[in-house]
Amino acid sequence: MSDYDLIIIGSGPGGYVAAIRAAQLGMKVACVEGRETLGGTCLNVGCIPSKALLHASHMLHEAEHNFAEMGLKGKSPSVDWPQMLKYKQSTVDTNTKGIEFLFKKNKVDWIKGWATIPEAGKVKVGDDIHSAKNIIIATGSEPAPLNGVEIDEKVVVTSTGALALGKVPKKMVVIGAGVIGLELGSVYSRLGTEVTVVEFLDHVTPGMDAEVSRQLQKMLTKQGLNFVMGAAVQKTEASKSKAKVTYKLRKDDSEHVLDADVVLLSTGRRPYVDGLGLDALNVAMTERGQIAVNDKWETSVKGIYAIGDVIEGPMLAHKAEDEGMAAAESIAGQHGHVNYSLIPGVIYTHPEVANVGETEETLKAAGRAYKVGKFSFMGNARAKANFAGDGFVKLLADKDTDRILGCHIIGPAAGELIHEICVAMEFGASAQDLAMTCHAHPTFSEAVREAALACGDGAIHM
Repeated sequence: MSDYDLIIIGSGPGGYVAAIRAAQLGMKVACVEGRETLGGTCLNVGCIPSKALLHASHMLHEAEHNFAEMGLKGKSPSVDWPQMLKYKQSTVDTNTKGIEFLFKKNKVDWIKGWATIPEAGKVKVGDDIHSAKNIIIATGSEPAPLNGVEIDEKVVVTSTGALALGKVPKKMVVIGAGVIGLELGSVYSRLGTEVTVVEFLDHVTPGMDAEVSRQLQKMLTKQGLNFVMGAAVQKTEASKSKAKVTYKLRKDDSEHVLDADVVLLSTGRRPYVDGLGLDALNVAMTERGQIAVNDKWETSVKGIYAIGDVIEGPMLAHKAEDEGMAAAESIAGQHGHVNYSLIPGVIYTHPEVANVGETEETLKAAGRAYKVGKFSFMGNARAKANFAGDGFVKLLADKDTDRILGCHIIGPAAGELIHEICVAMEFGASAQDLAMTCHAHPTFSEAVREAALACGDGAIHM
């Protein structure tokens, strides 16, 4: 038996960050992970490998469509899929080994195996029982199933299988027009796959600002993705190398069938808590199967905490990281803090999409008076030079106080630009504060300033 101040179950972005922060605060810490590598879904079969493929496929797109216009002439590159997968894996390996290094540096023990919690203060891994003053559950999430769709990770796949296909398919059907489906659909579309996205709702990316959602679908359609909206998938039928997807259109209940080489199910994720023994411990759960926690991320059982995808809130790696740090600080007697109203979201398509704070829809629903400052990247010199003039920045501010309430960006480097707004909102800045801040020229970030100017007397370059 080993004694610890804290044992964390799961080494994803929430778990490993919590472990390092707790170690920095002087605790004796262990992290339980059953995979062969650290990093959880995000680093192994999620955020990181998908970004590697997004980057590689975007470089191909640039070579095919923009190089010649810039005077870069020559034969267009061909796709060496096995080499692209090696590049993806090397990116994953570098990051997972980096966490191993950080664990050693901070004296965090990695307990290899799958954990159960037989009682508060005890964690069982294999035949060994370890004691801990506190336990953090950070076991993440898994793809949510869909009735009539049977996953084999070869022909009918989740994001995990889509990142390791044996070859680039000729036809792919993506079920669900959320972040994962659009990102991976973009990857394969650029590589030459005919991609059809089937979505139950009448718009992509549920919860996003409606204007940005419409613009994103329009841009992706222009890039070659096909969309079937308002469609309820009934079933998939798979053979060794082919599949059929049957769906009904909600508007008239008509039934249709799509043929595909690969079907990607991307209709969301659900908390992964199987095997932990939470029922026997009487850990309180929400109606949606999430672990209920208080404002210190402690569950209904004293000494057991939970963070990340297993609790309420957006299933985002950076949200889990913030909670990991905050939970560790709370356990150490400090005041852990997460500002849930300022967690940015990013979609890594091209162009990127990023948002933080309120949307026009949420402000209208709340009856709050607001104003909109909008600026197109077509008015941004750097964007035009980079063939990235599509898209815009939309800033939302309180009509009376001018305080920034939210921001929505679709365009180049949106995932980087959004953090200027996050910092501004953390400090309660007004649109005028942002408009009066000097921005370097020529940069994409000038579009953010111009949107702030548009909340006042008007943008300069519009």
